[in-house]
Amino acid sequence: MGFFDKLKEGLKKTKNVITERIDQVLVSFGKIDEELFEELEEVLITSDVGAETSLRIIEDIKKKVKDNKVTDPLKVKGLLKEELSEILSKESTELNIKTTPSVIVVVGVNGVGKTTSIGKIANQLKQSGKKVVMAAGDTFRAAAIDQLEIWADRVGVDLIKHAEGADPAAVIYDAVQSVKARKADVLICDTAGRLHTKKNLMDELKKVFRIIERELPNASMEVLLVLDATTGQNAIVQAKTFAEVSPVSGIVLTKLDGTAKGGIVIAVSSELKIPVKLIGVGEQMDDLQRFNSEEFVEALFS
Repeated sequence: MGFFDKLKEGLKKTKNVITERIDQVLVSFGKIDEELFEELEEVLITSDVGAETSLRIIEDIKKKVKDNKVTDPLKVKGLLKEELSEILSKESTELNIKTTPSVIVVVGVNGVGKTTSIGKIANQLKQSGKKVVMAAGDTFRAAAIDQLEIWADRVGVDLIKHAEGADPAAVIYDAVQSVKARKADVLICDTAGRLHTKKNLMDELKKVFRIIERELPNASMEVLLVLDATTGQNAIVQAKTFAEVSPVSGIVLTKLDGTAKGGIVIAVSSELKIPVKLIGVGEQMDDLQRFNSEEFVEALFS
């Protein structure tokens, strides 16, 4: 099964919630009026697209209906597809790893699939011919170090780690020196998922970024925030917190196959102005792929 088929399969629950309900609304109306738009807006809001984004989408569709003199309710579906594609394709989804070495810092709360995502990204990069080093920077959780070690062995890449409770910045420093010595292409850094307060989290992440900027001043840096699609609107709250404490440049959205809340992809792109760069639709090594907005919308509506 190719990734597009997996995506279609993975979005089944979301499709049942969004697309089928949209079809029901459009079929039940003989004309385009305010009531139809209200029904569509409700479908979007209850599919975790978010109130603010849903309102904006409906306003844009109203304008297109008026400008194009559309009178058939069934044609609104095509306008909706267009609108969603536009929202999702505004930003580049390419990883910023132009320099050698480049650094990918991965942030996110515990339990969202952070470690697994790091392993899968490392695997992708290795398959494309890159020499990768991973850094176990979440030293507050022994399981995080152990899990990352399992992934490093599976993928066949080097892992730099210290003991549980060590200073994360020291791990990142050693990893940077290792990358320089081994002339590696990409360093992927895990970070703490949760500390006692936002200030703790901010201080730890600031130290990590300071080390990277000091030791690799000219390196491309990608800061990926991992979010669990099954948490719906809660993912937006997490994203806003992490965007306050770190320069998030892309989103990794995991577990899209296990939820009816796939509308969160649209909310994240629209409200946060941070591109969704990678999406996960399964447990296999190659089930995390670069986000393609056209494929996503096609899979949702096909």
